[in-house]
Amino acid sequence: MAETMAETMAETQFSAQIAVQFSAQVAVQVAASAVVGEGTTAWELSQIRENVEIGKGCVIGRGAYIGPGVKIGNNVKIQNYALVYEPARLADGVFVGPAVVLTNDHHPRAVQPDGTRKQAADWTPVGVVAEEGASIGARAVCVAPVVLGRWSMVAAGAVVTRDVPAFALVAGVPARRVGWVGRAGVRLSEKSPGVWECPKTGELYREIRPGELAEHDLHDLHDLQA
Repeated sequence: MAETMAETMAETQFSAQIAVQFSAQVAVQVAASAVVGEGTTAWELSQIRENVEIGKGCVIGRGAYIGPGVKIGNNVKIQNYALVYEPARLADGVFVGPAVVLTNDHHPRAVQPDGTRKQAADWTPVGVVAEEGASIGARAVCVAPVVLGRWSMVAAGAVVTRDVPAFALVAGVPARRVGWVGRAGVRLSEKSPGVWECPKTGELYREIRPGELAEHDLHDLHDLQA
């Protein structure tokens, strides 16, 4: 029996609103009001707070924290020790790397100007929104409020302080756009002026205006390849 427990590594499987804990020593903390979708897995020491909504097929890594009321879509991966503070919103297919921090206070203070401790009612949390397919690399920090566009990618260690366009690759402190990526996560190469190609899938993208990329329209495929 002990050997079987070791082999499972205390992995916790969820069905909607039900958490099964294999070991009290390495328990996952799940609020009774949290809703967790079928096929989602949470690892030991993770904490899922009140009124969280998590979709189907997600992975919540060891030691991850999901703040009250956070909304998470389907097939999202939140890696070890990531901190997702309320009121973050993560769409389907978002990747949150190890030790990522999604903040929620743009003007953080522990005390009021008179030195008294700030209470929950003394500030209004602001959130990070990650749209479909966005990826955030290890130890990156997103300083709310910011929006990460569809299929964008934040490099490891970056500090994001402003919105990231769809398909943008951003890096640095503060983060700046350094290129474009496609759905496959591979950096795009410029096929012709304003037209970008994924070297892995061959998919084409059009820069519809400076700093804004869009997937090609099937009706325009011939023009893009010309």
